[in-house]
Amino acid sequence: MKGVRIALYGGSFNPPHVAHQLVALYVLETEPVAELWFMPAFQHAFDKPLEPFAERFRMCELAAAALGARARVCDIESRLGGPSRTLRTVEKLKEEHPGTEFSLVIGADLLSEVDNWYGADTLRRLVPLIVVGRAGVRGSGPVAMPSISSTEIRAALGSGQDARAWVPKSVLDYITSRGLYGTHPAT
Repeated sequence: MKGVRIALYGGSFNPPHVAHQLVALYVLETEPVAELWFMPAFQHAFDKPLEPFAERFRMCELAAAALGARARVCDIESRLGGPSRTLRTVEKLKEEHPGTEFSLVIGADLLSEVDNWYGADTLRRLVPLIVVGRAGVRGSGPVAMPSISSTEIRAALGSGQDARAWVPKSVLDYITSRGLYGTHPAT
């Protein structure tokens, strides 16, 4: 993969939703990247509760499938284990894929936090950032992705509300079949 540029898109993806897909498609269609890799966090750095990694990984695979062969899901966070640290992840990927150029996709809402991330200076030297605008965030630029909240989706699912407007059908079917987020498995 020498000389190939890959966009890394990390997050909890708890669950992945249509705004995640829109961000991925936007990056694939507007940035000079060959692929975009969804990277679900193994363990949240601040101990937020998450569905098991295997469940979130599978949901990301379903969400990525709609985007075609240029989008895939990377299990690096699972292989590293422990709390997710972006720097550690990028360093390991660079070690595993020498010569590959990586970029890091982040939402405009996180831009002000990057300097506080673990090893921020080193991270910025290793990977350029691809900043994607988000509705309601000042300075988001000419394009802003919808502001969809996984927290609100989990609450809606847990109370039996319809989440079809926010969650890809394949992911929603999987959530229901597995009884995730307080849903009741279809019988």
